[in-house]
Amino acid sequence: MLNKIEHLGIAVRDLDAAEKIYTDLLGTPPYKREPVASEQVMTSFFQCGKSKIELLAATDPESTIAKYLEKRGEGLHHVAFAVDDIDSELQRLERLGYRKIVGPKDGADNKTIAFLHPKDTTGMLVELCQEKV
Repeated sequence: MLNKIEHLGIAVRDLDAAEKIYTDLLGTPPYKREPVASEQVMTSFFQCGKSKIELLAATDPESTIAKYLEKRGEGLHHVAFAVDDIDSELQRLERLGYRKIVGPKDGADNKTIAFLHPKDTTGMLVELCQEKV
């Protein structure tokens, strides 16, 4: 089952500028920056109550995030939900007709991740996240 909103992923062009904005808004700096080489992004994480904000900036002009920014501009990119068992959750959702785009695979912030197709989820890219042990 989906336990909680783990984080909201926000695509940004300028990570430094976006970090300043979210530091001002949340009253606290990001707790980490982390590259995800497989996705060609630099991430920055903010704690926001029991959830997080993940800023995503492209590190390569051919990356998925760079293409997203070119097509749609900055803004909400995905909603990530915490799960206890990503494999079981993917099997459950696939039985219900939801299509997986990618995963499970290593993600940022010590997570195993998978993405569901936005055509199956009201146009929103949905990420499933399981804490690595």
